[in-house]
Amino acid sequence: LDTALALFRERGFEATTIRDIAARANLSLGAAYYYFTSKEAIVGAYYDYVQQEHLTRSRAAFASAGNLKERLRAALHAKIDIVEADRRLLRALFRYGGDPDHALSWFGPATRDQRRLSVAVFAEALAGERLPDDVRESAPTLLWTLHMGILLFSLYDDSPRLRRTRRLIDASVEFVVDAKRIATLPVLRPVLRRLSMPVQGPL
Repeated sequence: LDTALALFRERGFEATTIRDIAARANLSLGAAYYYFTSKEAIVGAYYDYVQQEHLTRSRAAFASAGNLKERLRAALHAKIDIVEADRRLLRALFRYGGDPDHALSWFGPATRDQRRLSVAVFAEALAGERLPDDVRESAPTLLWTLHMGILLFSLYDDSPRLRRTRRLIDASVEFVVDAKRIATLPVLRPVLRRLSMPVQGPL
């Protein structure tokens, strides 16, 4: 896996073959296929690593974070810290993101487990917050969606040390915290409840 990722970073995902990976790792081609059946499987393992590392770092930060704002900032900045060196690889993989049938799509069935693990990070960030049931149910997925937008922004951020991305994270967290205050106002609950009702009939 480490060898494959190094080659992806050097040459790009498309230009690297399993044969290249096997040669760099001093393996026969058959032995390489024993570990991973395709380049997509290697990337899937990388996705697994990223999500597990994100959960681990976020939990460590949550243990000392004092409030929701600090937890959300920690979770979002941690994700960027993890993938910052791999933006070239992620840009190459972005073309598959919108195709739910592709094994590398961030929104498809093949990456469902990684997606659930990522959503769980934001569910833990919200743990202990006083939220209406409907908001608590939808909020982790909404935060995951926000973090995907920030991740996409970071892939094309050419500012030093991703300064613009870091500012976007901080501004987004401020917005989310304010939105959370609004969502918990009793006077607005009937309106918000209507907005969260499922759509009836075909769109």
